[in-house]
Amino acid sequence: MKPERDIEKEYPTAQFVEKLRRLADCLEKGEQFEIQIAGERLYVPVRATYNIEHEREDGEHEIEFQIKWKDE
Repeated sequence: MKPERDIEKEYPTAQFVEKLRRLADCLEKGEQFEIQIAGERLYVPVRATYNIEHEREDGEHEIEFQIKWKDE
C-alpha cells in the first residue's frame, strides 16, 4: 500500500481544460483515465464515482470535482 498523501496543485487554465477534456472523453468511452499529479501516475478505474462539492466560507467559494475509488 502506498503512503497517504494530500496534494493540491494549481494548473494554468489551458492545462486544466486539457485534463478535463481527456477525462470527459474517457468517461464517454467507458475507458480508464490516466493522469500524472505531482510526479505520480494514477490510473482511475471505470468503476470510480464522481461528485461535485461546493464550499463557502468567509466570502470565499470553492468547487471541487472529485473522483473516488478504492484499491482492489
